[in-house]
Amino acid sequence: MRTELKSRGFTLIEMLVVIVIIGVLGAIVGPRFFGKADQAKVSAAKAQIEIFSMALNSYYLDTGYFPTTQQGLKALVEKPSSPPVPDNWRGPYLSKTTIPMDPWSHPYVYTCPGKHHPDYDLLSYGKDGKAGGSGDDAEITNY
Repeated sequence: MRTELKSRGFTLIEMLVVIVIIGVLGAIVGPRFFGKADQAKVSAAKAQIEIFSMALNSYYLDTGYFPTTQQGLKALVEKPSSPPVPDNWRGPYLSKTTIPMDPWSHPYVYTCPGKHHPDYDLLSYGKDGKAGGSGDDAEITNY
């Protein structure tokens, strides 16, 4: 009786075909997925700016004015100690104890009084963290 031993592995060509198929699928699906991730970050920045705006309006209702540029958004989580020190501060106006960064890990920019909005300007510089730009690098603002 003759026993045949058959190898039960993959050939090099079979493995290469699978790798090529995975590479083609990655090339097609990858850019679409990452494009959605950038859109999600823009949406998150818009939502965060809206939350800051609501908190700033609450601050204004309590104190009668918006925080100065120097006091910044930090005035939403702890009572300012620099003038004008608000007598009627009833914060914190945000649930977190620190001001979050934008989705690209850059600080939000707050200016009061605003150049574009009558009360204050609030913005994220976008993906590149610089003024100007277009697409994902465009500024996300409250104006």
